[in-house]
Amino acid sequence: RPQDPVLQDGVFCYNTFMIKLQNVSKQYVPKEYALKSVSLSIDAGDFVSIVGQSGSGKTTLAKMLFAEEFPTKGKVVIGDWDISKIRQSEIPTLRRQIGVVFQDFKLLQRKTAYENIAFALQVAGEKKSRINEIVPQVLKIVGLSGKEKRYPYQLSGGEQQRVSIARALVHRPKILVADEPTGNLDTIHSHEIIDLLKRINDFGTTIVLVTHDRDIVNALKRRVVTISEGEIVSDVKHGKYVLS
Repeated sequence: RPQDPVLQDGVFCYNTFMIKLQNVSKQYVPKEYALKSVSLSIDAGDFVSIVGQSGSGKTTLAKMLFAEEFPTKGKVVIGDWDISKIRQSEIPTLRRQIGVVFQDFKLLQRKTAYENIAFALQVAGEKKSRINEIVPQVLKIVGLSGKEKRYPYQLSGGEQQRVSIARALVHRPKILVADEPTGNLDTIHSHEIIDLLKRINDFGTTIVLVTHDRDIVNALKRRVVTISEGEIVSDVKHGKYVLS
């Protein structure tokens, strides 16, 4: 396995994980495909927006990156892992290399911000001393120092999403998959979250952003991969959201 990234001055450094999809198809029922012969390469450190209308296959593609879905045909390679052949025992190790952020935050309502983040380390068997070292670091990265004792209901939607991002960062992931991370946020908080993702990307973490937010995508001016009916119809280095 490649060397783990190092936390330096509050940021994560070092990334050699490349993402490759080779002729990937995903079939749920006969003659119905979520993805059809999709080929895509994402370099380490890239920032890619995956866009498409509801049902286009973009979320299926995202789920393959953290082994929640598997291809019916083709090959998905994440770093040294072939997702189509990965062993069940290897999936937890893979997922520690890939942070995931969801639209609905998925926070534990009876735990504080600190406890929500710490819990992700506890279930991985980290020592208390290590947890006490990492949690304040990631809280600082996402701009929530001083709010670690607040419960989710005491935080704004944008702050809750920052806790979710902090939780995704605790294992020092080389890739961060953000599936509609601004879907439940207003415009101001949405741009704050995207600015945070850009800063994390600047430190070397690959960002895969799945979104339908036209304004966010157009403001980013980063690579845009457009999916329609399970197929990639556009892949532009400095693209825009072109779907009607």
